Amino acid sequence: MSTTETTQKKPLWLLIEESILNLDSTEISGGDPEGAIQRMAGELDTTGYNVSRHGGNLLKLRWAFNEARKVGKPMLQDLNGAISALTLDGLTDFYGAVRNLLEDVGKTWPELRSPECRIDVAEMVEVKQLDLMITKAKEADGDQGIRYLLEENVKEDVIVDALGISEEKLNEVIDLIAKEKAERVRVKGLLEKVTDKSNEEKIKYLFDNNVTESLIMEMAEVDQGTIDAVKKAMEEELKEQQRLAEEEAARKKAEAAGPALEDISNEDMLDHIEAIREIMEFSDVEKEIRTMCEQSALPKSLVDIAVSNPDKLDALEKKAEG
Repeated sequence: MSTTETTQKKPLWLLIEESILNLDSTEISGGDPEGAIQRMAGELDTTGYNVSRHGGNLLKLRWAFNEARKVGKPMLQDLNGAISALTLDGLTDFYGAVRNLLEDVGKTWPELRSPECRIDVAEMVEVKQLDLMITKAKEADGDQGIRYLLEENVKEDVIVDALGISEEKLNEVIDLIAKEKAERVRVKGLLEKVTDKSNEEKIKYLFDNNVTESLIMEMAEVDQGTIDAVKKAMEEELKEQQRLAEEEAARKKAEAAGPALEDISNEDMLDHIEAIREIMEFSDVEKEIRTMCEQSALPKSLVDIAVSNPDKLDALEKKAEG
C-alpha cells in the first residue's frame, strides 16, 4: 500500500483504541485476552493495515489492549469524555487547551503524550471546536451565524453544508461584509478630517455625511446620550432653517405679487392700467394675460381685477385721474 493511501486513513493507534472501545467490558476484563486480540487484529486487517500478520502492528494492539485491562476501561472513554466536555470559551487558546487535555488524560494514559498521538488528538479537538462553532452559528439570529463562521475563518464549503444555505446566500453575506468594511474605511477617513473637533461637532459632521447612528457610536466612541443631544440640536437647527426659508419664500412671493391696490400711487395706477389694457388687446385668455402681466412686473392685485372684473379698471382709472 502506498504512503498516500495510508495517510488518508485514520492512524492505526486510533483504530486500535476504537476497536477496544467497541468491546464489551467483560471482553476487556475476561479470561481470554488473546482471543479478543486476535479477533480485533482480523477486523483491523480490513481497514487497510496489516495487523494480524505484522509483528509491530500486532504488538501495538497487544500493548494497547493490556493497558485497557490494567486501567479497567478503554482509553477513548476518557479521551472522548474530555473532548466532549470542551467549550468554546475553553478553546480560546486552542493549543493551550490541547496541552491541558493531554496533561490531564495523560496522567492515566501517558502514551497520549507521544508525538504520534498529540497531532491526532489536536485534530480531534479541532473537529470538536468546529462542531461547537457550528452549533453556536445555528442558534444565532438572521445572518449572524454565517458572519460568525466567516469571522472564525471556517471554510466556505463547510459553512454552506453545515448551515444548509446556498452559495448565493453565502456570497450575499460576504458582499455585505465587504461593503461594511468599506464603509468603516470611509468613516475613518471622515473622522481624520475632524480629529481636532469636539465630539458634538464630529457627530454632526458624520450625520451630515450619512453615517449610521450605530457606526457613529462605534467609531467616534461616543455614547447614546451625546448622540441624542446632537440630534435634538440638529432638529432645532433644521426647524429654524425651514422657518427662515418659508419667510424668504413668502417675501419673494409678496415681492412678485407687487403692492396692494391701496399702496399703488395714482400715477403708477394709470401706468399699470394702461399696460394691462395693451396686454389684453393681444389675448383674452386668462393664463396668457397673467403670464404677460407677470413678465411686465404688473401688480397681481390689478391683474386679478383685470381677468375677473375688467370693467372695474375704468373706475380705478377715473379715481386715479382725480
